[in-house]
Amino acid sequence: MDVSNGICWGSTKEKSWKTLMVLAYQSLGVVYGDLSISPLYVFKSTFAEDIQHSESNEEIYGVLSFVFWTLTLVPLFKYVFIVLRADDNGEGGTFALYSLICRHAKVGLLPNRQASDEDVSTYKLERPPEAKSTSKVKKVLEKHKGLHTALLILVLLGTCMVVGDGLLTPAISVFTAVSGLESLMSKEHHQYAIIPITCFVLVCLFALQHYGTHRVGFYFAPIVLIWLLCISTLGLYNIFRWNPHVYKALSPYYMYKFLKKTRISGWMSLGGVLLCITGSEAMFADLGHFTYMAIQIAFTFLVYPSLILAYMGQAAYLSKHHQNVDGISFYLYVPEKVKWPVLVVAVLASVVGSQAIISGTFSIINQSQSLGCFPRVKVVHTSDKIHGQIYIPEINWILMILCIAVTIGFRDTKHLGNASGLAVMTVMLVTTCLMSLVMVLCWHKPPILALCFLLFFGSIEILYFSASLVKFAEGAWLPILLALFLMTIMYVWHYATIKKYEFDLHNKVSLEWLLALGPSLGISRVPGIGMVFTDLTSGIPANFSRFVTNLPAFHQILVFVCVKSVPVSYVPPAERYLIGRVGPSTHRSYRCIVRYGYRDVHQDVDSFESELVAKLDDFIRYDWAQDQEERECPPSIESNESRLAVIGTIRFPQQPPYEFDENLQPASVSIGLPTIESVTDIIEMGPTKRSVRFADERCISDERDAQLHQELEDLWAAQQAGTAFIIGHSHVMAKQGSSFIRKIAINFGYNFLRRNCRGPDVALRVPPVSLLEVGMVYVV
Repeated sequence: MDVSNGICWGSTKEKSWKTLMVLAYQSLGVVYGDLSISPLYVFKSTFAEDIQHSESNEEIYGVLSFVFWTLTLVPLFKYVFIVLRADDNGEGGTFALYSLICRHAKVGLLPNRQASDEDVSTYKLERPPEAKSTSKVKKVLEKHKGLHTALLILVLLGTCMVVGDGLLTPAISVFTAVSGLESLMSKEHHQYAIIPITCFVLVCLFALQHYGTHRVGFYFAPIVLIWLLCISTLGLYNIFRWNPHVYKALSPYYMYKFLKKTRISGWMSLGGVLLCITGSEAMFADLGHFTYMAIQIAFTFLVYPSLILAYMGQAAYLSKHHQNVDGISFYLYVPEKVKWPVLVVAVLASVVGSQAIISGTFSIINQSQSLGCFPRVKVVHTSDKIHGQIYIPEINWILMILCIAVTIGFRDTKHLGNASGLAVMTVMLVTTCLMSLVMVLCWHKPPILALCFLLFFGSIEILYFSASLVKFAEGAWLPILLALFLMTIMYVWHYATIKKYEFDLHNKVSLEWLLALGPSLGISRVPGIGMVFTDLTSGIPANFSRFVTNLPAFHQILVFVCVKSVPVSYVPPAERYLIGRVGPSTHRSYRCIVRYGYRDVHQDVDSFESELVAKLDDFIRYDWAQDQEERECPPSIESNESRLAVIGTIRFPQQPPYEFDENLQPASVSIGLPTIESVTDIIEMGPTKRSVRFADERCISDERDAQLHQELEDLWAAQQAGTAFIIGHSHVMAKQGSSFIRKIAINFGYNFLRRNCRGPDVALRVPPVSLLEVGMVYVV
């Protein structure tokens, strides 16, 4: 998406073949690095200990058949042709699927949900149901609250395994690359050089991440392109030289013969076969960095055929060479004359293989943070043109340290492969489960079709998952332990966030209390704008009442600001601001709800403050331009509180309305949405929907012109006086009588995370000189 105007890269108008091919080229270096280097270690891992290569070639042909059909069914059919179509306005990954499900069924757990969120253009259903009847699956999901939590836990499990894969893939890729140098060094030197060299390369790899995906993609794409051409050429060479009839092994019959001969040992060896699809999930996780068509073109026409030729070439060579049963290696079938160049390209390609999952890890952490399931971290958008290409410094350096620790701890490709394989298959199983729900809830397909999808691909993935799980003691324990640790962090953060919001909701102050504040109670209004940040979308937050109690004064212009996340990939700038009054116009108090999607760039404080004041100016002009009949009916406090207007990017003129040319005809404001004239019925956590329309300017009376002019003058004078940002500084405690686990999670777990993550003032980019923190104790 273009950051400046909110246009999605996937839109038909902006897409060109030149842009598409450039993105497809870039995707080679970012998305397909991990998948393309799998020929380095698949056969070696498969024949490590469970099975042996024999004279009959049944084992090698069976493994080739498994590799071919696994690559065809999972990355090609499942991901390229099905899963990539389930994008959330161009964004992919586990949370993108969860976001789609939450929009089509009321299963989300976001605290400050509003009915008005459904009017965002990117929220609307792409495939509305033809029939009015609701599916039984949707009814069951919405009825049972326990299923909401179960769905969230499933999503968190997939997220944690993606992070685990982001930790393990760089370790195994770089370690495999450096291990290839053992043929060039003596055993004594190789034993002590492999680990330091691997650690040095890992440090260099993670140090490059701050340059951004688009730069890293251009730097790494030529390496992957050369590598794919290299392995496909080697594959063709070995096929024609050693066994031109190896293509017969692609028949599924050889899988049956393989399992019939090897039995349980053959099933256990599938833990090595599944390494051929490591990196497949990166195609979906990195969808926000590129486009569906770019990833589809690159895989279908280059990556997939190159990998098939490479595996066929290895099998052709091994079918005629049985003397190397104890040392199957990728470099065996490389001719001596080109072994050195291939070795250099292989080392570089293996390093590049880590980039795909690192980029995917950044994307999914950003999504989970935006939806309240991860502590606040710094997100750096590395491209001004392509939205979704991000870099997270804290996650980057933590991954680097853990990668080095795992490399030093395991020192073995087999253990790293077992750990990585389990993480990959868990993510794929989660994706399959979520996709089956997307088919029913979002695409409105028959449940039997979704069940067939779940059973077909789920059975394949469970077969490989079980083969990895039996290697628990040989490295597979690591992703399980890491997932439990990360899931605990994410669930505790999400649970405490929900409880904090419920506390704010139950302890908010009535509007009558605010309107009663005045000189008679010793309360004074000081020049300037006071922005009170809160998670509430209605009512007066408790932190403001605490502020006024301790400091009996507040600003001339008071704005209650709620910065909230909507379960969409992005919110168009014209639909971002919802603004309304709090109390009568003479009170000079307003409410502003700023809505962001999980891919949106949050503005810095200077641009946010200036734009908010401009939006307030537009809202004031719009509000005074309401119909005379509506103005003559004095609204109640409740209705005034619930009136919110969407203020778009088109500004009202800055002059007072009475200076307009009398011949000026009113013109409607178009932003690609229905015209907006009035906004009503925005109720906290309520299901009531409301229409959103812009109003034309009309002539108003001189008295009302004077009141409008005075309110605008007060607003701009307050901006000149300065702005203060009032933010709650919270401490959360478990209430008395809570269970021991809850006390540990809230009193120690959440508060430890809160103290060590970025505070709300840093996340909102508030300058310290303008910050006013109000201490709040939450008893939940």
